[in-house]
Amino acid sequence: MILALSAWWGFACAVGAFASYAVIALAKQRLTPKTMRLLLLAAWVLHGLMLAEGLLGNPPRFGFAPALSMTVWLVLTVYAIESRLFPQLQAHWALAGIGCAAVVLALIFPGTSYHMVASPWLPLHWALGIASYGLFAAAVVHGWLMTRSERSIRLAGHNDSGIPLMTLERLTFRFVEAGFVLLSATLLVGWLFAEQLYGPGLAWKWNHKTVFSVLAWLTFASLLAGRARLGWRGRKAVRLLYVGSGLLLLGYAGSRFVLEVILKRV
Repeated sequence: MILALSAWWGFACAVGAFASYAVIALAKQRLTPKTMRLLLLAAWVLHGLMLAEGLLGNPPRFGFAPALSMTVWLVLTVYAIESRLFPQLQAHWALAGIGCAAVVLALIFPGTSYHMVASPWLPLHWALGIASYGLFAAAVVHGWLMTRSERSIRLAGHNDSGIPLMTLERLTFRFVEAGFVLLSATLLVGWLFAEQLYGPGLAWKWNHKTVFSVLAWLTFASLLAGRARLGWRGRKAVRLLYVGSGLLLLGYAGSRFVLEVILKRV
């Protein structure tokens, strides 16, 4: 367990990102929309610099906590773009709270060092996997907003998500579809080019990471097929989205957590 980054500026960016997220999460009622947007932008930039310090440091470091932190950063990227298209979107405080947790987790568990990468294509393989994490995480956030809005409407309340329910549903499944494409590409590349990516003798293996990732792929495939053929929507579809995302989370982040934290293996 290491409570430090390898460069002072990485630690400073982490502290700045945490402070910005915390102000948004705790003082949301007293902030003007412009101030909130500026704070979210500052947190996003500082969070990104913190991640860059870990990935591009000497030596580079990566693990379950940086993977989760990067996933949250990608979700914030999606949210920043969406909030320009849908200014009424109201999820700042929730994402800021998640951002705080992600930054602290990456500080405590900065990952393991990679002194040598077997293939120059390996970072691209990682990027595909993390991008699919981010897209599914964005789908989960939208699914949560959709469930919350649907429940509020059933109780004759106000839709406080800021986006019409049907629009939220379309956005949720757009993210699922895009994430499914990237996850498929990640698994296909890992299956076909494992030895080229990871080194001789490291072919495709049915370990915990592979099993959970394939189970997640099958769950998302069932979700998309059920929606296309059987019209699955609403709570049933969101529950399946949660199951698939949970399996995917166990695939890499869960396996690395066990290796790094419980078994103390690098």
